[in-house]
Amino acid sequence: MISATVNWGKVGIVLGIVAALALVFAILILVVTKICKIKEDEKVLKILENLAGANCGGCGHTGCEGFAKSIAYGKGSLSDCKVTSNEAKAVIAKIAGLPYEAEEPTVAVVKCNGGINAADKYTYVGNEGCVNRMVYREGNKICVTGCLGGGTCEKVCPVDAIKITDEKVAKVDREICISCGACILKCPKNCIERIPASAKIYVACRTNCKGKETMSFCKAGCIGCGICAKRCPEGAITMVNNLPVIDYKKCTGCYTCVEKCPRKVIKKTVVNEPETEQERGESEQK
Repeated sequence: MISATVNWGKVGIVLGIVAALALVFAILILVVTKICKIKEDEKVLKILENLAGANCGGCGHTGCEGFAKSIAYGKGSLSDCKVTSNEAKAVIAKIAGLPYEAEEPTVAVVKCNGGINAADKYTYVGNEGCVNRMVYREGNKICVTGCLGGGTCEKVCPVDAIKITDEKVAKVDREICISCGACILKCPKNCIERIPASAKIYVACRTNCKGKETMSFCKAGCIGCGICAKRCPEGAITMVNNLPVIDYKKCTGCYTCVEKCPRKVIKKTVVNEPETEQERGESEQK
């Protein structure tokens, strides 16, 4: 049997050399990183410091860092982020060297009044989520623009501002909503959109079908009767493709359209606000 003798002195020298090289390389990496760090990275960090930090993805990027990089590199638009305040955006615009004009705050609304009032093509059985429901025949609802009630929007909302109600339709809590747009991006039916945060009403329907057809598949869909447009004292409503379109610059929140709509498609943004002149008078007396 041949026995080998370990020269521990040489082993120690080798280990010492390896350790010294590792230390040298570590120092070199730090120095190179420090020297070669580009100014654009500093710009990204400064932009990040001023963003709201919701990391919601509603801007279409992978969180705030992705959005900050797109702004720093001149590939994004500040208007894509609805969560960050106008004041903070003004600071970011100066950092990025971009023009900027303050935007009116917005809130998301679900443009559907269907749910259990809208007829199904079939009884859905399978994995939850609207995207899953879309796999077969583009969803279980006959209405091609109606909310499927699968809860995809509910799951992606970073602040739990949207819920599926007992009526099996999504509804936004405007007091919580930060208007990030995550639900808008994920809704396969595109029935969620933003309206001005100051808006008093919104149209809870997106179908462009004529009245008779709408009534065949939904008990609560717009039938395009035009009563809202005819009765609006400010001329703030026009009918476009059988659907009311609201000019929020003209709307005064008189709620005439809410009161007169036979299908209750036009909704108040604040549920407990008095609806009619009589109700408003009674509220003021209290």
